[in-house]
Amino acid sequence: MGFFAKIVGEFIDIIEWIDDSSDTLVYRFERYDNEIKYGAKLTVREGQYALFVNEGKLADGFGPGMYTLETQNIPVLTTLKGWKYGFSSPFKAEVYFVSLRTFTNIKWGTRNPIMLRDPEFGPVRLRGFGSFSLRVTDPRALIAAVVGTDGRFTLEEITEQLRSLFVSRFADALAESRVPLLDLSTQYDELGLMLQKRIGPEFQEYGLELGKPLVENISLPEEVEKILDKRTSMGMIGDLGAFNRFQASVAMEKAAENPGQAGGMMGMGVGVALGQQTIAPWGAPPSASAAPPPPPASAAPPPPPVPGQYHLVIQGQQQGPYDLAGVRQWIASGQVTGQTLAWKPGMAQWVALQQFPEWATMAPGGPPPLPTP
Repeated sequence: MGFFAKIVGEFIDIIEWIDDSSDTLVYRFERYDNEIKYGAKLTVREGQYALFVNEGKLADGFGPGMYTLETQNIPVLTTLKGWKYGFSSPFKAEVYFVSLRTFTNIKWGTRNPIMLRDPEFGPVRLRGFGSFSLRVTDPRALIAAVVGTDGRFTLEEITEQLRSLFVSRFADALAESRVPLLDLSTQYDELGLMLQKRIGPEFQEYGLELGKPLVENISLPEEVEKILDKRTSMGMIGDLGAFNRFQASVAMEKAAENPGQAGGMMGMGVGVALGQQTIAPWGAPPSASAAPPPPPASAAPPPPPVPGQYHLVIQGQQQGPYDLAGVRQWIASGQVTGQTLAWKPGMAQWVALQQFPEWATMAPGGPPPLPTP
């Protein structure tokens, strides 16, 4: 570098900041050891604010416009420098540019669930998510309270602290609102207004303005949501007993239409459902009170009876069809008793085998033991 170039480089005559970033809040003008000469031009663009700092003390500030630095427009700096009669020589001072634009769509969310007590469900764990916006309204407060001597202060450096503040106040607002769990989705706007009132003054302490705090979602743990879905389904079903009877009648219709292809699991399910509702306790003789209820009016009539075709529920599986001899073989093997569920064409539902007229003489538990000599 030549001598004259070095002399020229020691002085700064244009001070400006062209912001090409999307997340810078404060930028310190890079002057290094250069001095600002008398009559230098200061350019402050729209959405910016320039602030002079002398030895850690805040001095003069400038809004949007172009300025020629003279004694008249830097009175505070003139006082700090001790220029009794103005200045006409170069001086050193730090110049901070502050972005006044609005930073939008800043996300917040709870890292860990918030424990709350719901009047209907008891203790529950909730997570909340949302967004907010902010802008600088007091550059002096921001630099004094947060920025300090940071040469480039970005949004990320302060949003982490703001998010923590947001989550803490959100938990308080949610608890104090006392809104039932199932009604929270209708109160997002009201919760946002509560956050505005609670957090807005705390943002102002940093020279910031909180704008449009939004609650976008409040969710339960996944396993709790599944249980809640099941509860909702049960509520839609209504009378669970009537629903079970309807399901059993549908299964019986399918079994009647396909007697040779009915699945074993279907037979077991129908037998259990009907056995609990239509037959007497195990080992008790049939009575009028234990008579099965008539089939639903909407159910299709069973096919015409076919003599000698018996379907049995053996070890939870549907077996058959069998004729009289086949049933006797099962009885002889001890796997079929008077309480075994059975069905044959012409029957409305599954009943105990001993309720058939041809098997009415069967003992409830099978044949008696052999006599001892």
